[in-house]
Amino acid sequence: MSKRRATVGPSRRAEELRRQISFHRKRYYVDDDPEISDAEYDTLERELRQLEDEHPELITPDSPSLRVGGQPSESFESHRHRTPLLSLDNAYDEQELRDWEKRLQRALGDRKPSYIVEPKVDGLSISIHYRDGLLERGVTRGDGQVGEDVTANVRTIRSIPLRLLRPVTELEVRGEVFMPRPAFRALNEARLEAGEPPFANPRNAAAGTVRLLDPSVTASRKLDCYFYALAHMGAGEPPQRHDESLERMRELGLRTNPLNECCPDIDAVLVFYSRLAEKRDALDYEIDGVVVKLNDLPLREIAGATSKFPRWAVALKYPAQQATTRVKKIVVQVGRTGKLTPVVELEPVRLAGTTVSRATLHNEDEVTRKDVRVGDTVLIEKAGEIIPQVVKVVPGKRPPRSRAFRMPDRCPVCDSAAEREEGEVARYCSNAACPAQVREKVLHFVSRGGLDIQGLGEALVEQLTQKGWVRDVADLYRLEGEQLAGLERMGDKSAQNVLDQIEQSKSRPLSRLIFGLGIRHVGDRAARLLASRLGSIERLASTPEEELEALDEIGPKTAAAVRLFFEQPANRELIDRLRTAGLAFEASGEERAPAEIPYSPFTQKTVVITGRLPGRTRGEAKALVESLGGKVAGSVSRKTDMLIAGEAAGSKLAEAEALGVRIIDPEEFEDLLGSRG
Repeated sequence: MSKRRATVGPSRRAEELRRQISFHRKRYYVDDDPEISDAEYDTLERELRQLEDEHPELITPDSPSLRVGGQPSESFESHRHRTPLLSLDNAYDEQELRDWEKRLQRALGDRKPSYIVEPKVDGLSISIHYRDGLLERGVTRGDGQVGEDVTANVRTIRSIPLRLLRPVTELEVRGEVFMPRPAFRALNEARLEAGEPPFANPRNAAAGTVRLLDPSVTASRKLDCYFYALAHMGAGEPPQRHDESLERMRELGLRTNPLNECCPDIDAVLVFYSRLAEKRDALDYEIDGVVVKLNDLPLREIAGATSKFPRWAVALKYPAQQATTRVKKIVVQVGRTGKLTPVVELEPVRLAGTTVSRATLHNEDEVTRKDVRVGDTVLIEKAGEIIPQVVKVVPGKRPPRSRAFRMPDRCPVCDSAAEREEGEVARYCSNAACPAQVREKVLHFVSRGGLDIQGLGEALVEQLTQKGWVRDVADLYRLEGEQLAGLERMGDKSAQNVLDQIEQSKSRPLSRLIFGLGIRHVGDRAARLLASRLGSIERLASTPEEELEALDEIGPKTAAAVRLFFEQPANRELIDRLRTAGLAFEASGEERAPAEIPYSPFTQKTVVITGRLPGRTRGEAKALVESLGGKVAGSVSRKTDMLIAGEAAGSKLAEAEALGVRIIDPEEFEDLLGSRG
């Protein structure tokens, strides 16, 4: 028990903890300027939960313990909205937006409109009610008049406060609940691994999650929320502009989108629309357009509404993220683990600004469930993924005499048996020496995240594996200049450059080697953790599974996969050959976990690195930041503390500027590195 808890009574300490939690929740979610680390915040919540366990009478409606989800419900009750939750009319291009403004101007007469524009987050609308400052009810949009009471699930969303920063008698606010892209990807990966169909897009995932009967499952899916409207406030002078109402919500601890922007006219709206389109893919949530609203609230009353839509707002949509096209062929790819993945080859179609000619079907169960056949017309979708996916077959357009596709029971590359073990959702080639597996394993080993052997691209690796000169990654270290020089598009100089790169790779950090080995479930983060905690390949190979699992951030699947890898005789032989070749099998001093990381400008900061840095690779910069107590993220968000921007920084720089993130140029980055300690 802390000294602080020893000096005050449980009731006073619980109230103090609630006050601190509310304060720091606003600093994190609303102000985007946290004063304490995530670990320190979690410690406050844990202490409060411990107090509540010891003194159940202290539990209040705003207790953080309610966020983990209560007992499953059998159904949802209906709730009628105080004012209708109307849908928005849509505009799909500049002309339609200007036509909307003309209709609005006719309703307003000679009054000049100004606007506020918000990213149209692709989620589901929610109405949240507070009474005396405490969360009372959360209701879905429903049909606009009546929605479902999903309060138990709403309580699990951390960005929705259980207690406002001051006790307003009565308050109703409206927001958009969504599933961030990283949470969506993790959820679909888990569903596929469990043999369950993946969600088509983050919006469907969010909508399904909010309506789950078991709040504990909702809590595990990491939903998020932005508030966009102050629907009713029981006391005080009502705001006259929408941007004022957003500020009032923020003052109460309610999170609004930091990208919202006031625009004096429709031309400024179109500039915002175009600017946001450029950074759309860098956001950590899906958007499908922008919402344009009158900023002057009294003018909204004059503009009024139709039976379906408010006249004072419109959704200006981006080009569709879905498209239809025809399936030309279904092929099966073999990955480095031997996994067989069905992929459809499509008639090329434009989708979200790019030409798409391939889409994934994930696994055998997905092929069966969707029944995609050659010749079918299919709906494809990009939902934050690099490779589009097939959503469904378009009914009524299937050609006659089409045949159902069946996954092969033999490997399409080496003709070995393709086996599907009980409990698995995928088939795997049984031949560890399969050329496709060898090629993919080598490409993974030489990748930037692995041993970073430049010059060994797909074409060269394909030749090396086809000729049988490289049967595993250790064979790379036996290649000779004459061999390489005789290959297609290679000469003496190119061959020597590749050999030089191979030689340099021997001194790469241990974590790069661990990652490059391609152990299942061991990504970049896990590889660095294993290198820093264990310090050598020998210790990694001999550590029991239960000890691996006990390491911070190493889960049971990763621990089991590591243990299985080193138990295979072929893998032990591979490790011996890599040792003989002279690769680094010990962690360097910088890699090893220090007893305590000294304070630095990066301590407890979330950092994004983009562009080219003179004298350093991004991987080296990332390792330095993490060694100094920082966390390196892949995309810019409201949680980003600083962006290290090199040459050709691109969309991440624009996103950081829009969010007010501190921008660090390469020269300042080097200065900050010099101020460590």
